[in-house]
Amino acid sequence: MIDKFDVVVIGAGAAGLFCAGQAGQLGLKVLLVDHSDKVAEKIRISGGGRCNFTNRDTTPAQFLSDNPHFCRSALSRYTPQDFIELLQRHQVPFHEKHKGQLFCDRSAEDIINLLLAECDAGQVTRWQSCGIKSVVCAEQPGATSYQIQTDRGLVEAPQVVIATGGLSIPKIGATDFGYRIAKQFGLRLIEPRAALVPLTFDGEAWAPYAQLAGLALPVLIETGLPDATPKQRKKAVVFAEDLLFTHRGLSGPAVLQISSFWREGQPVRINLAPGTDLPAMLLRAKASSKKLIANELATLVPSRLADAWVSEDPALQRPIVDATDKALQTLAQRLADWQLTPNGSEGYRKAEVTVGGVDTRDLSSQTMESKQPGLYFIGEVVDVTGWLGGYNFQWAWASGFACAQALAAKVSK
Repeated sequence: MIDKFDVVVIGAGAAGLFCAGQAGQLGLKVLLVDHSDKVAEKIRISGGGRCNFTNRDTTPAQFLSDNPHFCRSALSRYTPQDFIELLQRHQVPFHEKHKGQLFCDRSAEDIINLLLAECDAGQVTRWQSCGIKSVVCAEQPGATSYQIQTDRGLVEAPQVVIATGGLSIPKIGATDFGYRIAKQFGLRLIEPRAALVPLTFDGEAWAPYAQLAGLALPVLIETGLPDATPKQRKKAVVFAEDLLFTHRGLSGPAVLQISSFWREGQPVRINLAPGTDLPAMLLRAKASSKKLIANELATLVPSRLADAWVSEDPALQRPIVDATDKALQTLAQRLADWQLTPNGSEGYRKAEVTVGGVDTRDLSSQTMESKQPGLYFIGEVVDVTGWLGGYNFQWAWASGFACAQALAAKVSK
């Protein structure tokens, strides 16, 4: 016997749960399938367990894509305020941390429970854990139908939604299923890569800084080619965030943000003392202080970093009054524009998201339907990736909402 539904949603993460609940409440008979026995593990571990579920200041400018305009339609039709109102209806308490980032007061479980309640309200059938063995399209006169072979038997539906996410954090179930389905039906892919991820450096070169693991400070950070012109650098994306030293390299919000833009072989540029006129400050200190250069630097950056910095240059291991103006100017330049080239990143095991995915040229920005009729892609599996700070969850809600509206509109015809 074949179970028949109006739509099958594959993937019970943020986008899949939200889309399924919305579609069900619009009157569709929905099946939600996931290979894991737990729903929304990525929600559960996000934001330190409190889930940074959206950002009040969301605009298309905070998203990466080969087609940066693709996300506009969905984001405009389901806004952060719309999701906030949903939380309020479910009486989920939340707070704003900073820069528009909204978190649960209690835990990420509140978001998961909200999404499950929305699915229940839409009478969504959920199968977990249930693997998908095959997805086959059966063309019929005037219609398209999909037969899906699952661990629980054969399912048929005219519409299928792929919400299986990217490759990030395989230990909680990430796979390339969505990409394989896209390829199966002739859709193009933008090469996936790990993003919002710590960067690593050559062990020997990093040795002076490995001892600083755990140290954090506010910086300005950007990335680009070593020989970038002033005009190119003017257009560079620059983040003002906290930097965190690790045993293997750099992390913290600053590095996670820039990692989405960084490409192999490119340096990162870091201003370790933003907002400070370093040449003027050091020259003033030279005229009035007998302290060691490291001690003067410690008024600008953490003392451990100041000590590590001067330890690499004998010309800096002296009282500041004895330093030449040229040495101090060189030091100021290096502090304001510290250039170093990562040898890689911590990869998908520590990446919060995946950049790239299903090429938006093969999707409708209005409906999320692909050029393969009846096949939709939403959330992280699509080549739309937000900055750190709640933007990726907002894309999950917005793309899921746009898809659910389109599913209902097609069924009602």
